[in-house]
Amino acid sequence: MKLLLATNNAHKAQEIREILSGSFSDIMTMREAGIELEVEENGTTFRENALKKAVETLAFAGDRFDAVLADDSGLCVDALDGAPGVYSARFSGEGHNDAANNAKLIALLRDVPDDKRTARFCCCVALARTGMDPIAVQGEVEGTILHAARGENGFGYDPFFYYAPFGKSFAELSAEEKNAVSHRRRALNLLREALDVENRSHI
Repeated sequence: MKLLLATNNAHKAQEIREILSGSFSDIMTMREAGIELEVEENGTTFRENALKKAVETLAFAGDRFDAVLADDSGLCVDALDGAPGVYSARFSGEGHNDAANNAKLIALLRDVPDDKRTARFCCCVALARTGMDPIAVQGEVEGTILHAARGENGFGYDPFFYYAPFGKSFAELSAEEKNAVSHRRRALNLLREALDVENRSHI
């Protein structure tokens, strides 16, 4: 089966290939397939956005691929009623950048005590397939929001996201450490498990 990834992120594509290569014979990014498409992510949940992107991309790709994998992810902070959530990338408005998003986050949490700064990174991956129902699963990783940035790695909210099992912020983790526990890795593992169960039921 041929799988199209609704992304051009090389690191994300590599991770997906590692986890799903046993389920698909050929896995390509949009750039590798020569496909250009921007799907408006206007859903209110990660699941809605991931499914919309996967379904619309599969329809656009025609019969060149058997399936399309898309994802949507973000940071959900309990003290902010789950914000920034699906608006994580544009939390500080259009023309956003990581620094502005983080500055707004920390300003909103200025008076929130440490035990109330719980948060989680969430990632929903959706697999749209020709002639079959789509699959959507969500992976999460729990943490807390720091008062000041720590670490130089990662991107987005990583410098402020403290992961207790490692005693470090996500920006202090190596790429290998982060990939092993990330919300995307957990979502992809859940997808692989769902595909394995589905395949066994067809035997």
